[in-house]
Amino acid sequence: MNKHKFKRTLRVSKYIIYKETLVDYKEHFWSFIGAFVGIGLIAYIQSKFLIDQENMLLIGSFGASSVLIYGEIQSPLAQPRNLIGGHVISAFIGVTMFKLFPDMMWFTASLAVALSIVLMQFTKTMHPPGGATALIAVIGTEKVKALGYLYVLAPVFTGVMILLLVALIFNNITPHRCYPSKKMTKRKLLKKLSKSY
Repeated sequence: MNKHKFKRTLRVSKYIIYKETLVDYKEHFWSFIGAFVGIGLIAYIQSKFLIDQENMLLIGSFGASSVLIYGEIQSPLAQPRNLIGGHVISAFIGVTMFKLFPDMMWFTASLAVALSIVLMQFTKTMHPPGGATALIAVIGTEKVKALGYLYVLAPVFTGVMILLLVALIFNNITPHRCYPSKKMTKRKLLKKLSKSY
């Protein structure tokens, strides 16, 4: 490598390392506010209106979704299609597997998560917390299991829509944040246009 290329590579490397380690306090502030309001709203509804139920609106996989939709808003995994589709598909798979094999938890849990992954890949709705949503349908409390397919509607779909509405508001309040990602929208639009020609 000649001296000029080496210096250029070194400059680029320093810039990338600098950008990757840069602390953006505004970004962290809005991530915090979004996650706090999103999870807080679901927890508030749970505590005020569903007090006799056992965590029927707030499930663990929503915490992982919050990391993506409030903290990594440009990630393809955080986009609305992935958020909604990943959770709903996985919830449906989890409930179905539990209904088919209720007495074989080791098999049901494995099958629910594995099938959820494949269906999310197939439908292009990959959202990692969806795997947890499928697993909760299988290993959750008796109240969760008793919901059957209602689990898909509430807590899953209802909670996801609350998280999404909060994300749409708080991720677009400032000009330096944009959700859903414009990159993803442009890419999908260009793909559709190229197929039509």
